[in-house]
Amino acid sequence: MPQSSQPRQHHPGREKLPEHLQRREEILPCGPEDCHCAKCGAQRPVIGYETREELACEPAKFWVRVIKREKRGSHCEAEQGVATAPAPAQIVPKGKLSNEFIIEVLVRKFQLHLPVYRQCAALAEDFGIELSRKTLNDAILAAGELLRPVVGALRLELLAGGYIQADETTMPCQTGERTGRNHRAYVWEFSRPGGIVIFEFQMGRGREGPREFLKGFRGKLQSDGYAAYDKLGEGIVYVACATHIRRGFVDAAKVAPLDPVPTEILARFAELYAIEKEAREAGLSPQARRALRQAKSVPIMNALKARLTQIRQQITPGSKLAQACDYALGQWSRLEEYLSDGHLECDNNWCEGSIRPLALGRKNWLHVGSPEAGPKIAAIASIVETCRRLDIHLRDYLLDILPKLGQWPINRVGQLTPTAWKAAQAKQS
Repeated sequence: MPQSSQPRQHHPGREKLPEHLQRREEILPCGPEDCHCAKCGAQRPVIGYETREELACEPAKFWVRVIKREKRGSHCEAEQGVATAPAPAQIVPKGKLSNEFIIEVLVRKFQLHLPVYRQCAALAEDFGIELSRKTLNDAILAAGELLRPVVGALRLELLAGGYIQADETTMPCQTGERTGRNHRAYVWEFSRPGGIVIFEFQMGRGREGPREFLKGFRGKLQSDGYAAYDKLGEGIVYVACATHIRRGFVDAAKVAPLDPVPTEILARFAELYAIEKEAREAGLSPQARRALRQAKSVPIMNALKARLTQIRQQITPGSKLAQACDYALGQWSRLEEYLSDGHLECDNNWCEGSIRPLALGRKNWLHVGSPEAGPKIAAIASIVETCRRLDIHLRDYLLDILPKLGQWPINRVGQLTPTAWKAAQAKQS
């Protein structure tokens, strides 16, 4: 059989298992018939081992922690009274769930998107631990209430940054006013690329929610063209999202796949994104990124605007392509903002990427239990996503700050935000 002319690619081999994991050796002996020589009967010597490694695990362990607080009586004075060891700080005071257990429930629900009823079912089936959904839900809401002041301090950090991206998504909510169907509430996201993420729960999609959240903000707000993001206060510069503009031409291409015009426009957007990729891969500073955009992106943008204007004049209103052109031209002055500021992204993809886990969780949880629960759920989700962005180990952070939040002075809560906590940990190491 003739050999292939192409050289065989080098196989990278199996990835090694982490070195920090404990190694537990299991020696598998040869069978009795192989331990002795078939000719003379003498025992055959062991000359080595055929070794391989596999990743093993054992189910999570649960136990009951019995906390016995020492009590000491009086010695020589009758009025001395009884001295008792102080109680350890708890997320739910006098509750039957440990801090570690509550945090595990939070991680499983908001990081792994595992609903409470499934957690209860797994505990009962795998470990024989019967816990009601109400017990776990009460613990979650207690943690959410404790985290709300932390998110309030985090909001002040976000507003001081001068650049915010915004988006919103639906969140079904149970109310006493309706039976058989949920109210369509909304979760608004306000975030900084690569940094702080804050989710704000609102029962409606009106302008009042973002206006209240952004009160006092001075800087640049990047969002899609939804009208609620307009007229939110003085000192706000509005920035458009290239992805939302591009998406209209994607839809137009789907409706008319043989029409070359949407494909042409998408190709021009691809040129713009190639420049953004070049800046990202080169690790350019904001000043250098602005210079690159001025040199390469501005000519493409000018030509693209002229082409969109020409196309719009040649087609009838109402089509997908006409709608895409109208939206793009209506947002154009806001889109151009990113060309003159290297700190800005060209789109809202950071923001949309952070809202996707919330949408996945919504699909699994089905709804928020009440309007009062909404802000608490949003506070937990804000901390979870901010920790993910800042590369903070969520369990370590929550275990450190949650138990002491109940007794923590409100005027010092800014010391417990994820950003402040990460900075403090860096100083200690």
